[in-house]
Amino acid sequence: MHEALYEYIGDELELFSAAKNWKQYVAKLIQPYIKGAVLEAGAGIGTNTLLFFNNKVSSWVLLEPDKKNFAALQTIAANKKLPVNVSLFNGFTTDIDEAKKFDTILYIDVIEHIEDDKSEITTAINLLKPNGHLIVLSPAHNYLMSPFDKAIGHCRRYSKKMAAALGNEKVVLVKNIYADSVGFFASYANKLLLKQKYPTKKQIHFWDSFMIPISKIIDPLLFHTCGKTIITVWRKK
Repeated sequence: MHEALYEYIGDELELFSAAKNWKQYVAKLIQPYIKGAVLEAGAGIGTNTLLFFNNKVSSWVLLEPDKKNFAALQTIAANKKLPVNVSLFNGFTTDIDEAKKFDTILYIDVIEHIEDDKSEITTAINLLKPNGHLIVLSPAHNYLMSPFDKAIGHCRRYSKKMAAALGNEKVVLVKNIYADSVGFFASYANKLLLKQKYPTKKQIHFWDSFMIPISKIIDPLLFHTCGKTIITVWRKK
C-alpha cells in the first residue's frame, strides 16, 4: 500500500452523500459503460460505489489518496458493506502498476480538484484496456465558479470543449453532455444573489428531492445542452 502524502481540503462528501436522486440519475446515464475491471479514482468515502456497481463488474478498485477518507473506506470494508470483489488502494493513479489494466475508470467529482488534469487523464488512458471506457463527471461552466468551489479545492469547472480536450489520440469521445438543467439556474442564482460558501442540508434536500426529478424530465428535452454538471466518456481504441 502506498502511503500518500495528501490531504483533501473539502468536507462536502458527507453533505452530498444523502443526494440519492442525483446519484441514481448519474448512475443511469453512465451505467452502460461500467463493466469488467473497474477503477474508481478519488473514491472519497465510498458513497458512489454501491450505486454504480452492477452485475457486469468483475472487480472494483477504490483508489483514494487522502488518509482520512481511506480510513473511512477501510471501516466500511471491515463492516462488510462493500461487495467481496471490491479492493482498496491508498495512493494515486501514478502508483498503480502500469501492467494492470482496467475496463472502466471513473472520476466522479474528482478531476476538477487536480491541477494538471491533462496529465491525470493521460495516466488513466494508459491504464485502460482496448475498448475500455473512461468516465469523467465534473462541475460545468467556469462562470459558475463560486465560494463553494474555492472552499473545496476546485481548480476549474468545465465546458464541453475543455472536457473533450482532456482526451488524446488513443481514445474516441463517445459522450459529452450536460446534466441537471434546473440545478444550473439554481447555481447561477446562488452565484449572483446568495454567494454561499456552503449549501445547507435543507438546500441539498430541496435540490435532490424537487429539482433533480424535474431535471430528469427536462434534460432530455433540451438534448442535455444545459446543466451544472458535465459528463464525458471516452472509449480507448
